[in-house]
Amino acid sequence: MTRNSALKEAGSLPPGLDGRSIVLTGLMGAGKTSIGRRLAARLGLPFRDADAEIEAAAGSTIPELFERYGERAFRDGERRVVRRVLAGEPCVLATGGGAFLDPETRRAVRETAVSVWLRCPLETLVRRVAVRSNRPLLAGGDPEEILRQLIAVRHPIYAEADLTIDCGDESADATTVHVLTALLAWRPPRRLAVVTERASYDVLIGADLVSRAGALLAPVLPQKRAVIVTDETVARLYLSAVRAALAETAVETAEIIVPPGERSKSLESYAALMDRVLALGVERRTTIIALGGGVIGDLAGFVAATALRGLPFVQMPTTLLAQVDSSVGGKTGVNTARGKNLAGAFHQPRLVLADVATLESLPQRELRAGYAEVVKAGLIGDAGFFAWCEQHGAELLAGNREMQAEAILRACAFKAQVVGADEREEKPNDGRALLNLGHTFAHALERECGYSDALLHGEAVAVGLGLAFRLSARLGVSPEADAARVISHLASVGLTAELSLLNRRFPAAGLLQHMQGDKKVRDGALTFVLVRGIGHATTSREVPREAVLDLLRSEGCTA
Repeated sequence: MTRNSALKEAGSLPPGLDGRSIVLTGLMGAGKTSIGRRLAARLGLPFRDADAEIEAAAGSTIPELFERYGERAFRDGERRVVRRVLAGEPCVLATGGGAFLDPETRRAVRETAVSVWLRCPLETLVRRVAVRSNRPLLAGGDPEEILRQLIAVRHPIYAEADLTIDCGDESADATTVHVLTALLAWRPPRRLAVVTERASYDVLIGADLVSRAGALLAPVLPQKRAVIVTDETVARLYLSAVRAALAETAVETAEIIVPPGERSKSLESYAALMDRVLALGVERRTTIIALGGGVIGDLAGFVAATALRGLPFVQMPTTLLAQVDSSVGGKTGVNTARGKNLAGAFHQPRLVLADVATLESLPQRELRAGYAEVVKAGLIGDAGFFAWCEQHGAELLAGNREMQAEAILRACAFKAQVVGADEREEKPNDGRALLNLGHTFAHALERECGYSDALLHGEAVAVGLGLAFRLSARLGVSPEADAARVISHLASVGLTAELSLLNRRFPAAGLLQHMQGDKKVRDGALTFVLVRGIGHATTSREVPREAVLDLLRSEGCTA
């Protein structure tokens, strides 16, 4: 058993550390060394001081190294020392004020440690450094003015740290308690890597990621400039928090707000949004941030895919449906008068931030609608996950954040695996097309409803799942008992999976005609995703039209 695991087992280490070091950063005078020693003693970890390590390795003091080799050479050596220390056993490491500014050092810290920024006000720093004579950056200048300039440059970078602790004139012991308290509450977001032939990115899943958007996005933004696209409902809830979080890391933002709902997912809305984005004078390194549900993600993503022939793109989904489905995989697009998602492009995001805390603001109806996409992942290729849904679905919908995060992670992991093997849906039989289980029916129902709130996308998917399983049973490729099991589970959480139970009668021939305009039609033949039991989906272009009509009529559709 390692020293770190033994300490964790004994309860000495905060649970979020899990084998990580703790790195303290901040300006000179913040107290990194004195607090670091106390923190290490409280946690039973070794303490390391980066400046002391550098002096020992070089056989010279920091001022001597600056004078002899210059700051650039010093930073190169500092980077190597920090990486070496972090590659060893977990410890508490106090870094020099400039160490965290190096992108490679920040990357190493993100991968192996928890970073803590000790943020002090200017007047406190000036008072503390006034009695020190070994600060190379203060040599020959006014300490207050130099520190003011350093704050302007460094604070936006320090803001990328995992934790920020405000400390002023209080004692080092008091600040240490604040750091320990924050460490005890800290939980790293769950991280899922999506790797495709053309791109790779992470999906981060956790609570309160909106408030940390700047720290999480800054490492992936090619330019510290972004356009936030959101809708009126989400803007009231989260726009100010996202804007403030990005401002902390000096990301300049503009915002575009569109009306909420499926009607904004249109060619007209796309054209209007494109014009507004271009009017802002965006450049090819300016990032589009989609803050909202699936409609915003699809619409803003399509604009990002096509503006200036492609802009960087970040997904910040705020609904369960978007977090488990549309935000991952790079499909973007809008609806047309002839069908759903018929105009679009594949455009992978740079990052996906799935904040489970945003789910608390959803009406129960929308949360249930998103749950249909969670269930779909298990029905396509993971029977064990569907069994997990049967056991924990009610807890998820009741607001259990752990269950929500686990469901999002597992659903996204399944989708990432499929998308990684078939990014652009080019495998006709067993690739990404399988993700359309239930969608051929669902899209037809949505179009018949005029893409209105009378039938949410997830609600249409739930009905589509029931129809797909019943069609599979009618064709003799799946047990009828599986269809009953799926329908029963969806009903148990308040979702209708039976077309006959909707408060509307649909025309069977009309629905079939809508299906004929579906983008999955090939050589004039409808493509259906069928199942050979729970967790075993397959595609088929040999489903008789009469079989589909018979099923729809049996579900209460008019002739």
